[in-house]
Amino acid sequence: MSQWPKEMMTDYVYSQEDGNRTGVRWFTLTDANGKGVQIIGKEPLSISAWNTIQESEERGDIIIGMTNLPSHFRMGMGHVQGFKHIRLALGMHPQLVSPDTIREMTLFKELVDKTSYIGEIGLDFSRAFRPNRDMQIDCLRQMLAIIKGKNKIISVHSRRAEKELLELLTEYETSNVIFHWYSGPLTLIDQILEKGYYFSINEAMCLSKNGSKIIQAVPKDRILLESDAPFNDRCSLENVRARVGLEEKQLNTNFKQLISRLRIPEQ
Repeated sequence: MSQWPKEMMTDYVYSQEDGNRTGVRWFTLTDANGKGVQIIGKEPLSISAWNTIQESEERGDIIIGMTNLPSHFRMGMGHVQGFKHIRLALGMHPQLVSPDTIREMTLFKELVDKTSYIGEIGLDFSRAFRPNRDMQIDCLRQMLAIIKGKNKIISVHSRRAEKELLELLTEYETSNVIFHWYSGPLTLIDQILEKGYYFSINEAMCLSKNGSKIIQAVPKDRILLESDAPFNDRCSLENVRARVGLEEKQLNTNFKQLISRLRIPEQ
């Protein structure tokens, strides 16, 4: 049996019950062209489907969905076409850089003009990914060269590599950058702000001592919200807005100001 998420919804009193299915032996996720993946459980699975995109569209929420690989972007394009307020970003996550990345980089170049949004891209020099440092830098250089001079809004990952990333963004004269879940030195924040860059804040940042210090150091007109779901289980945007003390009107203004920097209509 094939169903859209909205067909799985029931008007229960408790919304967390919606879309749940138990005793599932297998399920398939596909794009509009029928391409996708099939998950088969050794034991019966419990799954949950939620019609988040449609609900967000109806509320008028402005959402940019990040991707980790160009092939993921290509798979997801068909799902957001036709939505007015929801866009998909073309990404190549630094944690996924490997000797096989050349195929994804070829795809990145082919798809770059399909969207005005890039992300996540960047550098990750934390212990687990430090061995790929040189490959990450080479990959990022290629992407920054590809998008140089193009009208893009870019979300960057900068874990333990904030200084090196800022130097590369400066070298390639990259504009319209959003530092996603920044956890670097407070001393770099002013340099990032001087470039006209933004910071996207999530709930996990609000709940950490270092994250709170970073949030306090960023002017409210340079703050955007992010969930970083599904990798972050602290992903309530309403909680972030309340903790940061930002009105919804201010947040919308911040994003619209960023969008207005594009020299062509957003795609």
